[in-house]
Amino acid sequence: MVKKYALLLAIIWLFVPSPLYSQDRLQSGYDSIFNKWGEIYFKFNVTSEVELNQLTRIISIDNYSDHTVTAYASRKQFTDFLAYGYKVSVLPNPGGLLSEKELSPDPATRSGKGALVWNFYPTYQQYIDTMFYFASAFPLLCRLDTIGTSVQGRLILALKISDNVNVEEAEPEFFYTSSIHGDETTGYILMLHLIDSLLTTYDVSPRITGLINNTEIYINPLANPDGTYHGGNNSVSGAVRDNANGYDLNRNFPDPAGTYTGPRQKETLAFMNFAGKHHFVMSANFHGGAEVFNYPWDCWTRLTADDDWWYFAGREYADTVHKFSPASYFNLMNNGVTNGAEWYIIYGGRQDYMNYYRGCREVTLEVSNTKLLPSNQLIKLWNYNHNSLLNYLERVNYGLQGVITDTVTGEPIDSVKVYISGFDKDNSWVYSKLPSGFYTRPIFDGSYNVTFSATGYFPKTLDITVTNYSTTIMDVQLKPITYGISEEKSTLSGLVCPNPNGGQFTFFIPGVEPGEVALEVMNLLGKPVFKDRFYREKGMNSVKLDIGENPPGIYFISILFNKDLYLEKILVR
Repeated sequence: MVKKYALLLAIIWLFVPSPLYSQDRLQSGYDSIFNKWGEIYFKFNVTSEVELNQLTRIISIDNYSDHTVTAYASRKQFTDFLAYGYKVSVLPNPGGLLSEKELSPDPATRSGKGALVWNFYPTYQQYIDTMFYFASAFPLLCRLDTIGTSVQGRLILALKISDNVNVEEAEPEFFYTSSIHGDETTGYILMLHLIDSLLTTYDVSPRITGLINNTEIYINPLANPDGTYHGGNNSVSGAVRDNANGYDLNRNFPDPAGTYTGPRQKETLAFMNFAGKHHFVMSANFHGGAEVFNYPWDCWTRLTADDDWWYFAGREYADTVHKFSPASYFNLMNNGVTNGAEWYIIYGGRQDYMNYYRGCREVTLEVSNTKLLPSNQLIKLWNYNHNSLLNYLERVNYGLQGVITDTVTGEPIDSVKVYISGFDKDNSWVYSKLPSGFYTRPIFDGSYNVTFSATGYFPKTLDITVTNYSTTIMDVQLKPITYGISEEKSTLSGLVCPNPNGGQFTFFIPGVEPGEVALEVMNLLGKPVFKDRFYREKGMNSVKLDIGENPPGIYFISILFNKDLYLEKILVR
């Protein structure tokens, strides 16, 4: 009996492949897909979002609804994913679903390049020529910048549109960018439409004229040219999601959760460098495969400080779209608006990078359920979104803004932190920028306690009220902490002794008359480390001070007495 049982086990072992053999055999069946596309598009089901949050670290999730997941994966990612045992259904790659005729109508019927009708996908060279055309045809309004080049050497371009295009003015910088996923091309054409519309209606439309006069607008229609022209420069047919190295560029950025450790791609580094050279206040990143306004965070389930502002902006975008589109359009999640992590979590997304590391309010705009839309649908999508695109752009000039200067010199101050007490968190505060000292803080309406602080200056705190659809102008002057210390006041030196020492000082109060004394010690950032207020009796000429618990370094002691301010620099050893 034992021998018969052993024989049965041996027979079963021969006919049931090992997990490794099964996986290798399964993987080999997908070789033709990877050889052609470099990636695979597929769907599967999960039983809970807990599974989804683990799998997002392995594959590039594209959509999630009712326990069904659609995703992309490189060959290695797919191999790792198969080890989990999910039943997979391979989907046709979106870049290969349409014929050339559906993508590009007969040249005789095409419009574009100076007209308000874009009804075709340009070749790569036509795209480059068109971007150069805009810059040459409107030199006073438009300048062409190069963000960088792709892995395969294609240009990543951005147009700056402004009334003084070669001058950096005291205006907010705004950024529209599309198609970081190469097969999501609707935004690509929408951005060409938008550039065309802005330039050709300036001085015609008061709304457009006001936008261009008060904003520095940057538009990048194509962020991943290698993905979009994966099939060759003459057509978007064959477009893929990833870059030429097989990386999803929208999973390739640093994020606040700190989960992505893979190599930064050339395109990613170019965008990070471009963002670092600018001071973008707001941005939008266009995608396809869904229809929804997806706001931060994508990697955290906690809400941003500006969650009310984000929902307000998203509701405005979606509600305006609904006025110009059929009822079936742009109604995913909460009728066209969602918090990113509420939908599904991703890591390494550009949206979270821009919000957390660059102080820029960037949103992910999914504008078409169909990734590679037939060309005869492109004008409809433009009509659906046109007004919403302008609404979102206008929002960059609402909220709190102004110029911050030095009280003594009148010169603008760089990198002044604009912080809202009891409100700001997770890097939601903003900073001023040179050459103008300009700052902008988009925010939902309400009253706020705002502190302006910078290295070497006394901070200033103001109570400010902001209302939606309006701009609160608040120009601020900060006093340098060395104010009052000059050659003319050299007779006041020696007010503190011994100086330097380990933190125990005696401060001599000028004069002999009684009165109230306000004493404050600040570090080099202008942050108070000690405060005291007392009444000086007649004959009292000094006060002892112990700040030895603070780190060694330079500090400033200020004393306000009978409306006179005295300052002395001290050194704690």
